[in-house]
Amino acid sequence: MADRLDLQLVSAALRRVGWIRFWTQMSLGVVVVGVLLFNNIGGRLAANTARSMGLGPGLSLTTLSFFLLLWCIWQSWLVVRCGRALASPVRPSRGETSRLIKRGVLADLAGLTLAAVGYQALAGSLFVQASMQVPGFFGAQLAVPPGTRGGLVGLPITSIEMLSVLSNTQVLFAHLIGLLFSLWLLQRVHRPN
Repeated sequence: MADRLDLQLVSAALRRVGWIRFWTQMSLGVVVVGVLLFNNIGGRLAANTARSMGLGPGLSLTTLSFFLLLWCIWQSWLVVRCGRALASPVRPSRGETSRLIKRGVLADLAGLTLAAVGYQALAGSLFVQASMQVPGFFGAQLAVPPGTRGGLVGLPITSIEMLSVLSNTQVLFAHLIGLLFSLWLLQRVHRPN
């Protein structure tokens, strides 16, 4: 049986780190949803959306990773509640607490995996697009053959496409922070007395 001081220290650590994890992941999640919404709206307004079809799988995996991030945020809230319960007379066992934290670890690992594969899909698509650009300082250039209106030669990478990479990076970072905090909490719960 753990002594009262150790339970108070574990309770304070669960609450403090749970809140830090909660608010960090929440703020990064708000950035991700804002970027994904802007990317979706901006992508529909773009003149040539057919060329950015290669970004679809990467954005889909980023969105799935975002949904896992929402579940991880909920798990952070449960960790805070568990920390509060440890300070009360009716407290959860060490096994229940560690199972709660392990669920967060597994969800963050799954989110990291989806985000990493999504990042590879986004980077691959943008690499193909960049390799089709016309060499030069400004990328795509206007070609004006005699007797025509002219047109854009090459496929310049737009800011909307770079926002898709930014959203993926943010969700990846949020899962990494959640994983680090969860591993620290798991170590703290299983620290020998």
